[in-house]
Amino acid sequence: MTVFVALLRAVNVGGTGTLPMAELKALCEEIGFTDVKTYIQSGNVLFRSDETEASVQARLEEVLARKMGKSPGVILRSRRELETVAEGSPFPHAKPNYLLVTFLPEAAPKDVLDKLVAPGGEEVQAAGREIYIHYPDGSGRSKLKLPALKAGTARNLNTVRKLAEMAGEMAEGQGRVTSVS
Repeated sequence: MTVFVALLRAVNVGGTGTLPMAELKALCEEIGFTDVKTYIQSGNVLFRSDETEASVQARLEEVLARKMGKSPGVILRSRRELETVAEGSPFPHAKPNYLLVTFLPEAAPKDVLDKLVAPGGEEVQAAGREIYIHYPDGSGRSKLKLPALKAGTARNLNTVRKLAEMAGEMAEGQGRVTSVS
């Protein structure tokens, strides 16, 4: 079974899209995902499924739309993909809490950075379905503008690393078999 990490957009951020993590966990279990775990109150859920990524995505969006009136948007990554993102920061000098990774539903176009406005010295690099942004003064006061970010959802590098660690632990637990003679 594949270990998936689902990152929900705009859930429990600034009072929009309120969804307690216990309810998110219950919804995932209701549609047949196993070993469901949530992490912090911002719409991060890990689980196992033997379905395809497309099927998992569709089922999760459908159950969320039923519960919330509309789907908040779901970005899925496998355990291996998340580990690659966690290890692949192009800004090794950045403090992890000042480095946001925006997860996109599809690969960023080659010209994604052409419309970038970064007046605060922010550093930005696109890599596949992710955009890494180092905010040297923090993201709260940043005036950075990049239209492509609207399609995704961001997590700081500390959160990405923790989710990758949790996904790895889930995958390791999957392979343990006790033999009985």
